[in-house]
Amino acid sequence: MVEIVNFEQRESLFNQVMSEVRDAEIQQDRMRFRRNLERMGEIFAYEISKTMEYEPKEVVTPLGVKTVRVLKEQPVLATILRAGLPMHNGLLNMFDKADNAFIAAYRKYDKDDDSEIRVEYFSAPDLNDRVLIICDPLLATGESLVKTIDGLLGDDMEPKHIHIAVAVASSDGMEHLKRKLARKPVTIWVGSVDDELTARAYVVPGLGDAGDLAFGEKHS
Repeated sequence: MVEIVNFEQRESLFNQVMSEVRDAEIQQDRMRFRRNLERMGEIFAYEISKTMEYEPKEVVTPLGVKTVRVLKEQPVLATILRAGLPMHNGLLNMFDKADNAFIAAYRKYDKDDDSEIRVEYFSAPDLNDRVLIICDPLLATGESLVKTIDGLLGDDMEPKHIHIAVAVASSDGMEHLKRKLARKPVTIWVGSVDDELTARAYVVPGLGDAGDLAFGEKHS
């Protein structure tokens, strides 16, 4: 069953960061754009951490001993290159001992302007019985995330739980994920959901091309 947590429906500082990530003028400051995505990753990490398992640990201070509760195990953090890297860094700032996975996926258009998602590279640890956190700043059709998860898990990997952290998603993409991942233990953490998805898979009003805004325009 897929659970959805929509930050747009809450009052929090996340929405302040979201206002800057969407703002076309503030986006011109490339370093600020990357940092805002990183901040989103940090907030997502904090919220996701509340759902994880903890265990007691004795910590020796200069004056005594204190028992504190710490993470029982570290998650695996995954992202789709290249746009997901700033959010991934934010997650890694908080889960600083986590294992990591990286995926190369892109949308390929043909001469008739039809497109398909191609996934060409995976680098990941063993995911069996692990908490997997996947981040991507923009969820359009949702197909790249579905193919990413299918590729990471293959035929034999069974994570304990899959968390998907997305800054902005289309409503169509959210529905696609809910259908395709219905049999998996999944929570989608989304900053905001937009209703319009164009024929070329642009989310409107969206936030633009996160990869280009963070790292510069790419040659087609």
